[in-house]
Amino acid sequence: MQTKESFFKRPGVQTLLASVLCAVLGIIIGFIILWFMNAEHASEGMGAILTNFFKYRVASSKTLMKYMGSFLVNSVPVILCAEAILFAYKAGLFNIGAAGQYAVGIIASLYTSLALGWNWFFCLLAAIVAGGIWGLIAGIFKAYFNVNEVIAGIMLNWIGLYICNIILGGEACMNQSKSETYEISEVNPSGLLPGFMQDFFGGNQYMTIAIPLTIIVAIVILVVLNKTTFGYELKATGHNKEAAKYAGMNAKRNIMLTLLISGAIAGMAAGLFYLTGIEHYKIASSVPGMGFTGIAVAFLGGLNPIGTIFAGLFVEYITLGGQYLNTNYYNPQVADLMIAIIIYLCGFVLFFKTILNRPGKVKVNANAEPANTAKKEV
Repeated sequence: MQTKESFFKRPGVQTLLASVLCAVLGIIIGFIILWFMNAEHASEGMGAILTNFFKYRVASSKTLMKYMGSFLVNSVPVILCAEAILFAYKAGLFNIGAAGQYAVGIIASLYTSLALGWNWFFCLLAAIVAGGIWGLIAGIFKAYFNVNEVIAGIMLNWIGLYICNIILGGEACMNQSKSETYEISEVNPSGLLPGFMQDFFGGNQYMTIAIPLTIIVAIVILVVLNKTTFGYELKATGHNKEAAKYAGMNAKRNIMLTLLISGAIAGMAAGLFYLTGIEHYKIASSVPGMGFTGIAVAFLGGLNPIGTIFAGLFVEYITLGGQYLNTNYYNPQVADLMIAIIIYLCGFVLFFKTILNRPGKVKVNANAEPANTAKKEV
């Protein structure tokens, strides 16, 4: 007879509870930090972070929706980088090179748009291909030379960053007087992504098809990993390359394909963000933070493609909330500190799930006979 599974023993429920607990603990610790910095205005400061752009709901619903649209656009690269890391992790690989793949995605999308004048579709395709090739390089090192993908990824991150600075720092892409890339809308309007529900979001010109495409990518990843033979092969290869090879799977091919697809998603993240025109690229001295924030978002989302969307929105929301802190009392980077704490707590997700899985106490009837008692001989 099958016993009914407890509600709190279900993997999905446990993942959700563990992730929510991480987020709540991060907020509580953030409040304690605000209290130590300035106890009198701690509640006000936390209120500003949590209220965020919703403070505009009283002034104008149009203004509120416009800010919400910008919030969604800024969430896209965080979510997609997390999806890229999640995809590789599900296949047993740790793609810490997502930052470098994101960087080459920036190169491909902006150079083709600003210097070559390509249409948005081909610019986005170039970003996807560039990110995929950058991921494939790490995959080749892993498959044929047994170089750990973490080491290869870290090295490629910095190479990608410096190439990005060199190419986009030229006169073809960068306005030398402002030290930032040109406006796509002025140089090549056809290079901008098509709009999406812009009127609904207060006429926000940055609302584009990047939003629905992000959701579609998450759904596709969910289906591929859990409902296809291809996804099963990728996961099997990642968990045990030798066993997969024994079962007739091409282990080397699957490793390279995993990092190629993961890199393509990270490159797509860059294309979908920069081709909205919401931000210019400036010469950077450190690799894009999206690749590393994506690691936390993936784990906070319970390594579930759909959960990762909500985790990405939450992390971006708290990050954005730091801009609304009163700088007379607090440094806006307090919000970043809260995110760092939440990221640290993500490492305890498995610990929290272990607590939920602790076996309960089994009651033993002292008068009961053993189930397999041998019959006494007469």
